[in-house]
Amino acid sequence: MENVARPWPALWSLVIGFFMILIDTTIVSVANPRIMEGLNADINSVIWVTSAYLLAYAVPLLITGRLGDRFGPKRLYLTGLVVFTLASLWCGLSGDVQTLILARVVQGFGAAIMTPQTMAVITRIFRPDRRGAAMGIWGATAGVATLVGPILGGVLVDGLGWEWIFFINVPVGIAGFFLALRFVPSLTTHPHKFDIPGVLLSAVGLFLLVFGIQEGETYNWGTITGPITVWSLIIAGLVVLVGFVLWQRFNKGEPLLPLSLFGDRNFSLANLGITTVGFTVTAFGLPLIFYYQMVRGLTPTQSALMMIPMALISGGLAPVVGKIIDRVNPKYITAGGLALMAVALFWNSALMHPDTPIWLFLLPSAVLGFANAGIWAPLSSTATRNLPPRQAGAGAGVYNTTRQIGAVLGSAAIAVLMQARLAEELPAAAGGASGEAGLSFGGQLPEALHEGFSTAMGQSIMLPAAVIVLGAAVALFFAKPKPVENWGGPAVPPFNTEPAESAQAKSA
Repeated sequence: MENVARPWPALWSLVIGFFMILIDTTIVSVANPRIMEGLNADINSVIWVTSAYLLAYAVPLLITGRLGDRFGPKRLYLTGLVVFTLASLWCGLSGDVQTLILARVVQGFGAAIMTPQTMAVITRIFRPDRRGAAMGIWGATAGVATLVGPILGGVLVDGLGWEWIFFINVPVGIAGFFLALRFVPSLTTHPHKFDIPGVLLSAVGLFLLVFGIQEGETYNWGTITGPITVWSLIIAGLVVLVGFVLWQRFNKGEPLLPLSLFGDRNFSLANLGITTVGFTVTAFGLPLIFYYQMVRGLTPTQSALMMIPMALISGGLAPVVGKIIDRVNPKYITAGGLALMAVALFWNSALMHPDTPIWLFLLPSAVLGFANAGIWAPLSSTATRNLPPRQAGAGAGVYNTTRQIGAVLGSAAIAVLMQARLAEELPAAAGGASGEAGLSFGGQLPEALHEGFSTAMGQSIMLPAAVIVLGAAVALFFAKPKPVENWGGPAVPPFNTEPAESAQAKSA
């Protein structure tokens, strides 16, 4: 029973890998100019370095979550970590942009294997009424990683070269592998039949939807090739996903996605809430960073450093909030955190003028830190509280999929809105500084356009602010947490303390 009493070393071992894969969703953005230069690539190819990773990350999450239930989350996590680490080495050694994109696909797939397992393990080794502090760490990791990525990327690119944003994953991945091998328990597996039609429908539907949304701006929301348009892909993806849900409803065997999960009110609402968070966290940084660099003249590293109050406060407070939510109704903390995030974003919008003292932006950044601390842990803890161990992987897959879809929606929507507001605020330069050059990497903005550009970016940031207000409203409808009864009792043992190999030997 040693592992029963020591869930925290397991958590910290998982956090290392989880932090690494989340950083890789944002770290590449500041390296794009150097990658273009080093690999002699155009901007569309370099955009695919990030798009390919996000696509390969988002699409398989439902499936990999279920695989963890079937084959054990520890085994899947370690497999994904090996794939991710080797792919990171491949990325750094890439000699052309096509090889780099292919390596990023493999890296994203490794991340997709790992991510649901981290949440599933926490769900199974911590009692629901003791899970808040653990989810606080997990949530702080998710929140801080999105902020640290650009900072770390700027330092590595400026100091060592773009390859090192990938090479740094290799020693971290090796350390994470041995720590997880040592401290993460081998949880009991559950016999699941594989829903092959469900796997195919979910993969095809998510691919079409995510690809269509993600690449819509690249193709100006029009024709991709021949008769294939962006909107035809999005609509086809939605139709396939409706077919997937209907198949899950009427499948007489064991479905890939147990729809009974959504019978729990808090699970359903938490998934809607995390979708708004994924949207907002992805969307708000783009207009803010463009404002910092193109109007205020900050370097990529300096722009990222403006996020430090948010990262420090969020990382410091999230574990504290995690302990509190084990004792109080988390809906008030969640709704408060989401509302604070909206306040901070509207505040940023109001400050975005060419002559605003730059230090004033540190204040809403600090408010965002308090907001982040009150969002991630309560949402994830609320989503997983009533999940039975048998469905922990499936639930984690759903939760992380909705977060990623929110992020894709946020990325696409903010790009469209920024272009629209720039065309409105800078009509005379719609095809110049406000268009291709203005939103390309390294574009120089004439001082005469600073006011209009600032106004457009300030208006754009109101979209994620409005979306997160919706998230706050959703959180107010969370049901009060149910008391925990017989968790980990004989009927549903949380995990097997013996390694899988010894258990198989005994049965033989």
